[in-house]
Amino acid sequence: MFTGIIEGLGTVEAIEKEGENYHFTIASAISDELKIDQSISHNGACLTVVKQQPGRHIVTAIKETMVKTNLGAVSVGDFVNLERAMQADARLDGHWVQGHVDTTGTCVSVESADGSWYYTFKYDVSPEHLLVDKGSVCVNGVSLTVCEPVEDRFSVAIIPYTQEHTTFKSIQVGTKINLEFDILGKYISRYLKLYMDKVK
Repeated sequence: MFTGIIEGLGTVEAIEKEGENYHFTIASAISDELKIDQSISHNGACLTVVKQQPGRHIVTAIKETMVKTNLGAVSVGDFVNLERAMQADARLDGHWVQGHVDTTGTCVSVESADGSWYYTFKYDVSPEHLLVDKGSVCVNGVSLTVCEPVEDRFSVAIIPYTQEHTTFKSIQVGTKINLEFDILGKYISRYLKLYMDKVK
């Protein structure tokens, strides 16, 4: 379980394919603090640390993860957002994030707002992909507030700190991003579906 509050950026130093698996070598300021078997969010996708080297760690992504997230579009030299699992006795500064990417989206516009930015993303809508105005959404592992969701798109407002310390600084029109919708909304959607199936 994560909170969507990014701890730092990691640099992809190597990507090695082994069968259907991909091994990512990530250099970061927190890599030396990690341990084998630890769950780390990479752009919002929960991956397990399988090996450590000085100043870097290695995680493995299976084929499904590569297909269903934007990790399949990541190249050597790219940045990824990193977050360790939340601690039970710590403040929940973002929202409950599982590290299970629901779908990907595409940036369709970036607008300057006199010191901040509005990013708009388009995605494939489904009954489980619930967004409400002022609700929570996770974009590339970052906990954000939804602005004006309309049909198959929504916007988020990004302040300079977030722009500088996350991958938002490299997102532009056409960039593929990972989306995880609020777990509370997904439970409500599931419950309503079961209820409606019973009353039919």
